[in-house]
Amino acid sequence: MSEENAKEEISQGKGNTGENKAVGGLYENWFLDYASYVILERAVPAIEDGFKPVQRRILHAMNEMHDGRFHKVANIIGQTMQYHPHGDAAIGDALVNLGQKELLIDCQGNWGDVRTGDRAAASRYIEARLSKFALEVLFNPQTTKWQLSYDGRKREPLTLPAKFPMLLAQGVEGIAVGLATKILPHNFIELIDASILYLEGKTFELYPDFITGGSIDITNYSQGKRGGKVRVRAKIEELDKKTLLIKDVPYGTTTGSLIDSIIKANDQNKIKIKKVIDNTAENVEIEIQLAPNVSPNVTIDALYAFTDCEVSISPNCCVIINDKPLFLGVDEVLKLSTDATKELLKQELLIRLRELDDKWHYSSLEKIFIENRIYRDIEECETWEEVLQTIDKGLDPYKGLLMRTITQEDIIRLTEIKIKRISKFDSFKADELIKAIEDEMAEVKHNLEHLTDYSINYFKNLKTKFGKGKERKTEIRTFDTINATEVVVANQKLYINREEGFVGYGLKKDEYICDCSDIDDIIVFLENGKFVVTRISDKAFVGKKIVHADVWKKSDEYTIYNVIYIDGENKVVRAKRFAVTAITRDREYSFMIENKLSKLLYFSVSPNSESEKLQINLSPASKARKKQFDFDFADIAIKGRSSQGNIITKHAVRKIIFKEKGVPTLGGRAIYYDEVVGRINTDGRGRLLGQFQAGDEIIAIHKNGTYRTTDFELSNHYLPEDEILVAKLNRSKPVNLIYFEGESKTWYAKSFLVETTTLAKAFSCITEHKNSKILWAMHGENPTIELIHELNKAKETLNTSFEELTEIRGYKALGTKLPYTQIVGIKLAEGETSAEIETEEIDE
Repeated sequence: MSEENAKEEISQGKGNTGENKAVGGLYENWFLDYASYVILERAVPAIEDGFKPVQRRILHAMNEMHDGRFHKVANIIGQTMQYHPHGDAAIGDALVNLGQKELLIDCQGNWGDVRTGDRAAASRYIEARLSKFALEVLFNPQTTKWQLSYDGRKREPLTLPAKFPMLLAQGVEGIAVGLATKILPHNFIELIDASILYLEGKTFELYPDFITGGSIDITNYSQGKRGGKVRVRAKIEELDKKTLLIKDVPYGTTTGSLIDSIIKANDQNKIKIKKVIDNTAENVEIEIQLAPNVSPNVTIDALYAFTDCEVSISPNCCVIINDKPLFLGVDEVLKLSTDATKELLKQELLIRLRELDDKWHYSSLEKIFIENRIYRDIEECETWEEVLQTIDKGLDPYKGLLMRTITQEDIIRLTEIKIKRISKFDSFKADELIKAIEDEMAEVKHNLEHLTDYSINYFKNLKTKFGKGKERKTEIRTFDTINATEVVVANQKLYINREEGFVGYGLKKDEYICDCSDIDDIIVFLENGKFVVTRISDKAFVGKKIVHADVWKKSDEYTIYNVIYIDGENKVVRAKRFAVTAITRDREYSFMIENKLSKLLYFSVSPNSESEKLQINLSPASKARKKQFDFDFADIAIKGRSSQGNIITKHAVRKIIFKEKGVPTLGGRAIYYDEVVGRINTDGRGRLLGQFQAGDEIIAIHKNGTYRTTDFELSNHYLPEDEILVAKLNRSKPVNLIYFEGESKTWYAKSFLVETTTLAKAFSCITEHKNSKILWAMHGENPTIELIHELNKAKETLNTSFEELTEIRGYKALGTKLPYTQIVGIKLAEGETSAEIETEEIDE
């Protein structure tokens, strides 16, 4: 039987009992049906309320059970199984997940901990109820679209009428057939503010916020669309030189998995630690004890580079709209959600208007019926039809006063009024009731006419009622890019066999070169004028007669290679200097003119671009009058690796003797401070601190009144939010401060020279009262400043040089008291310039 005939028979209900069936035809639609079911019913949330079916059914069941008291989770699971036919375990897990987000469900008992990964207690021990926020925004039977449950016995909501961007508030993750979604949670207050801005026609931005805290780099978030990425970091504090504290965990990790990743990195010799202790209780605290002689700053960078202290998350915002999965940005989701909220509010207003209309109509009808004693006309009526007709006839003179026609249901309702109510009827109160209804109707109509303003007020009310305690937990920052090769522990030793041409960390019987790591690149120079950069390994052949081998650092322009060689093509001796800043790994390069007669005479390396003085001895047989002369590499320029070099002699060279090292050719390194990430660099990012040479230092002054000095290692950490000044230190020039003394609540000016020499240690330069704070700091010459102050509630501007305010004293001195009740501004006087000044914003 052909497949076409089988398909035809199946479509006609034939062939079901025969042996030959077109299996391909059967599966053609079955797989599509299954994939559609998983996408729509299991994995991807609906945009209307942001829930998957199991979550929606849990909330619907809890609403049915709601009586203000807590219910056992086991009972909630049982109630939900009337709507969700996929087992109690799936319902229980989804319920716990909802509860841990601390938004829609009030929890009682041990619900586990997302930070530690601890599971919740058994469902018979823990309790839950709907939160007031959930009751406010999720449920309204009059605006809910309903469908039959799976067994047809009950009704369940198609979607809940959510009047809040629940999808973005909670986040969601799901994997379907050929499709996945990952929407990160956002901050409750920021979602409300964004909705208000959208309704006002203004622009807004949304970024993730995690209940686990930490910090996030949203540079590549791309509004949560496919292809975007965020980096999330734990907060790491330096307790002392031997101890680091991790104060939170990145989203998606737990304290257990984080500790495991740290131990794994230590076992792989990526970091060096002595001990990890989990002190987590109410707050996360993981203590890391460092090995001796290990830099805390480098270890912090290594933790971010090699452990789960930093994780990368790729969002993928996929939602169901009109029974189809669509990929959107979070801004589009918020706009759709806000529009839906506005429409729901409109529906509720229209429903309320209809209810008020009915209430006004019946209240007015009742007043007419009782005041005009129409009920007496039915005393002599003998049949039900006659009663209805008599009442209808009695109302005829008053029908023009009503807003709509009188129906039979209205008349029947009048007959149901009790005698007691008629006897106690108060016309004045009836008029007051009707007036109150009319006032509310006018208010509802006004809200319908100004629906946008009404929606804005609705969101503001949500923020007022439920926004307390929902401030942002995850700090938004820009992270620095950590080069793993710069922070990895030197866990290997590099050896070399020069004659046979092997390098690696497995040649333990050969010549030791230096310490290195197992992810370093190695640069190797050969006697034949070739060099190559290769990844370090246990043992690698790079070429015979090795002249030099070392760890290679990309973009290192300060490591200079000095070469003198015979140009085999022109028979002259050339000298050259070059750096190797960028290469293709495992590709062979030439650093001499390629000729079989070319010969290397001298090779050396200057790690800091130092020049060298050499003595050149020519061959006795040469015709040169001067057979010995000095040569200084400082006399030639540093060029590219492929340059030919400068001719230093046309005669044969017998011997080259090293005489002395010179000064660095490239001078000091230009160091910049990037105030966004709090790191120094040589790439030109941020503010130029100056040219640095060996022994130079940096001073960092903190808002809390301490200062510290550091070297200019690029691994140093600075905290822009805590520091008021970062500058190159000149010990012959003063640090000038204006600060507020917290105990006496007075202002001081202070000037001192930095005399302390211990690097990275914080020294207090103002009083240690908790309210003491530096407001202005400068390092360098004494400037002329404009100091705006208040004296007896009048603002004045003082134009003065700083040395007129105070004299130079020790860093522990109190300084000179300023006679002002308030300082509201400090700035350099017109014409004064300084790159080494910072001012803290002063709150008047």
